[in-house]
Amino acid sequence: MERAVTVTTIEAQWVPSDRDIAEAQVTRFARFAEERTGKTFADYHALWQWSVDDVEAFWGALWDYFDLGERADVLDGAEMPGARWFPGATLNYVDQVVRQARTDRPAIIHVSEDGSDREVSWAELLGRAAAFAERLRAAGIGPGDRVVGYLPNIPEAVIAFLATAAVGAVWSACGQDYSAKAALDRLGQLEPKALVAADGYLFGGKYRDKRDDVRALAAGLPTLQATFSTDDLAERSDNALDPVRVPFEHPLWILFSSGTTGLPKGIMHGHGGVLLEHLKAVALQSDIGRDDTFFWYTSPSWMMWNFQVAGLLVGATIVCYEGSPNAPQPDSWWGIAARIRATVLGTSPGYVLGCIKAEAEPGRTHDLSALRTVGITGSSLPPSSSLWLRDHVGVQIASISGGTDVVSAFIGGVRTVPVWPGELSAPYLGVALDAWDESGKPVRGEVGELVITKPMPSMPVGFWNDPDGKRYRSAYFETFPGVWRHGDWITITDHGSVIVHGRSDSTLNRHGIRMGSADIYQAVESLPEVTEALVIGAEQPDGGYWMPLFVVLADGVELTDEVRERINDAIRREVSPRHVPDEIIRAPGVPHTRTGKKLEVPIKKLFQGGDPAKVVERSAVDDPALLDWYVTQRRG
Repeated sequence: MERAVTVTTIEAQWVPSDRDIAEAQVTRFARFAEERTGKTFADYHALWQWSVDDVEAFWGALWDYFDLGERADVLDGAEMPGARWFPGATLNYVDQVVRQARTDRPAIIHVSEDGSDREVSWAELLGRAAAFAERLRAAGIGPGDRVVGYLPNIPEAVIAFLATAAVGAVWSACGQDYSAKAALDRLGQLEPKALVAADGYLFGGKYRDKRDDVRALAAGLPTLQATFSTDDLAERSDNALDPVRVPFEHPLWILFSSGTTGLPKGIMHGHGGVLLEHLKAVALQSDIGRDDTFFWYTSPSWMMWNFQVAGLLVGATIVCYEGSPNAPQPDSWWGIAARIRATVLGTSPGYVLGCIKAEAEPGRTHDLSALRTVGITGSSLPPSSSLWLRDHVGVQIASISGGTDVVSAFIGGVRTVPVWPGELSAPYLGVALDAWDESGKPVRGEVGELVITKPMPSMPVGFWNDPDGKRYRSAYFETFPGVWRHGDWITITDHGSVIVHGRSDSTLNRHGIRMGSADIYQAVESLPEVTEALVIGAEQPDGGYWMPLFVVLADGVELTDEVRERINDAIRREVSPRHVPDEIIRAPGVPHTRTGKKLEVPIKKLFQGGDPAKVVERSAVDDPALLDWYVTQRRG
């Protein structure tokens, strides 16, 4: 079946200097690998090719490069699912954090929306984690038990996680933007023995009191043996934090899927797989080290929180931000980055677009001289937004794409590879990424399914409450047996970069030509009249196909015929004339998951006649009331 995609020859917007390449950590690793193998890696793509051709040699080299201790075999069987990594090895994620302790820089900077900053030293971080680990042990909590958090993005969340992992227990958390019911839908599955909760959090200029929700959550967790407030994490111990050694695949944490179309899936990741993957992703791919301040806008509900905590694994300073990135004005995020001298700053395409429409000038109004990289995730970054960042910030743009499934990225930026507008620079090392057509054949320069053809250590050790692995296999390995199908449409370009077109389960299929929704959004949301858009393609019972585009308009803008034509013209010109929508409908808003992803699939099911009570779990939606409006728009 034909697919629509536009791949044009464009110039790179950022090119690494000779100094960038020489000083990059990935270059040092390449020299280390050359000494071990006798091979020569002329550039990043050559190193990547070796890393996927010989996965055992690569991951073994990574283990030794970061000096993770004794090991024997690297991989016991390469089949997926079922590959077993580093059999017999024991370790603990927290050991690597302890090794990085220092006195010359803070471990955490706690930044609040109200402008107050507080530094947490490494001694304080580890001392408080040691004290809380002692309290957990005193409560009878040890290896394999679950400890859950209901917390904002504050240092206490990091402390509670480190203590939990140190005693061999399993961590899982929800941010406090989740209601008690939404949190219970997730954390209640785990039968936890301990709950750590805050009284509330600050967002958008208001303090949100969550004490009632905390009580309701605790009441719904009958297995609890202990409930701790953030005050209970204030104590410091004079004893060293002494992590228990566990097998490589011992669960470190459980992250949850969005849960919009059913009970959220609990995805378990092991100590060893996460440790290796995050050392690679943070140090080699993101080039973060001991001189860096790593600042990503996130929440404990989202895998990027776990990813940012990994900055501690390499001795970097991480930032816990409590509040809205837009408070008190749209460019506040850049002001914070300037104040704390952030070197790596993470945000979303939506935030960048908001800055563009607010006519922000971050490079002119803020001192961003410390900033080296802007990371982007959550959805595809349009070329226009990427070029705006080039012109108004002027640093490397590292868009990444991966997911909760591997708690990392498959594709992203690399300090030694150019950046092209709207493209992700390269696959990550050790990620045997390909684009396949429906028959399982690789394609280049056209849209295909994102697949991973060889195992990675951070693939889940399993799903929670899935003893026979059936749900796990169904999620990733049903379409192409033995090969991970991720559910994204991508194009691999002739220079090795990757374009992400959106989820393949929400593909727009007009007249036999497929298109990712991200392509539509890039065209429409760049218009000044449009704040946000949602597009679906709904197959109809009579064999027809209805493709409406819902638009949220800027203040003072009406959906006139002229505005409709500007929207349609943008799609014709920038995407495809075959994907001009059947209708353009003004909407009061676009519903999202709690991590910011648009609810394309549930809304599509609503318009195909699905029962609203079954199609989407309201507690998993950022603004559940919007769902009622979409129900009123159904045809027939």
